[in-house]
Amino acid sequence: MVRCKGVTWKERVKKDFKRNWMLYLMILPIILYYLIFKFGPMFGLSIAFMDYKPARGFLASKFIGLKHFKAFFSDYYFGRLLINTIRISLFDLMTFPIPVILALLINELKNKQYSKVVQTVTYIPHFISTVVICGMVLKLTSSSGGITMILSRLFGIKQEAMLNNVNNFLPVYITTELWQSVGWNSIIYLSALSGIDQELYDAARVDGAGRFKQIIYITIPCLLPTITIMLILKMGKIFNVGYEKIMLLYNPMIYEKADVINTYVYRKGLIDAQYSYSAAVGLFNCVVSFLLVTITNRVSKKVNGNGLW
Repeated sequence: MVRCKGVTWKERVKKDFKRNWMLYLMILPIILYYLIFKFGPMFGLSIAFMDYKPARGFLASKFIGLKHFKAFFSDYYFGRLLINTIRISLFDLMTFPIPVILALLINELKNKQYSKVVQTVTYIPHFISTVVICGMVLKLTSSSGGITMILSRLFGIKQEAMLNNVNNFLPVYITTELWQSVGWNSIIYLSALSGIDQELYDAARVDGAGRFKQIIYITIPCLLPTITIMLILKMGKIFNVGYEKIMLLYNPMIYEKADVINTYVYRKGLIDAQYSYSAAVGLFNCVVSFLLVTITNRVSKKVNGNGLW
């Protein structure tokens, strides 16, 4: 038992609990939420190593080790799924600086009323349901949709459903994803900007620095820790690219470029009822995402001293 000035660790915890029991009571629902809905389901990952049958349950299902993982790595679609997931994620990652740029531009606006209007307009798409957005996209990019007709008349593009062409899926997906998320993602950067000491700008103006130099030498360096943390979190989502939108937009004609690991898990798990196999694929996805976050965090700490832990 650890002791501190003659008081055991157990006694210190007990004393602290008596003093702050109301705070512990307030946090109890959060702890229960994570235990039930976050940590509890992890027990289900065990079916990735079983020949799981719902009728038999966890205990009676046969243990088969890494059979499902080997089957996935040797699957005909493994290469395609991996390439599509990485390609879509990398293009999505390339849009990472855009919310930062938007936040910087909004921060430089002197007219506060106009600034609020811009923020409201860019935030609104985030609150529109993904199902609604995908329905709008499918309608506008259909053979008789507004976007298709405009592109056909201006550039002579063949008037056909855009999402029936494998080469159109990635631009459509990235554009809609950016439109829906850029305003919302800029909020955290605007919050970080509001916390910068204004005396730094006053001193820079006294030294003759213009607005551009103030951004380069004050704003961006002060914003760098926030950018680093958000980038680390973004790296963790590379293999968890938004499959909901992909699933709502794609069709068998464009599986070649649109099918990713998460949509494959959905089809195998819920449609084909291969629960163990889909659990193994999902576990592989999570492990790779965890490794990406860990590596990115370590590199970030070595380069600029900022990281999640």
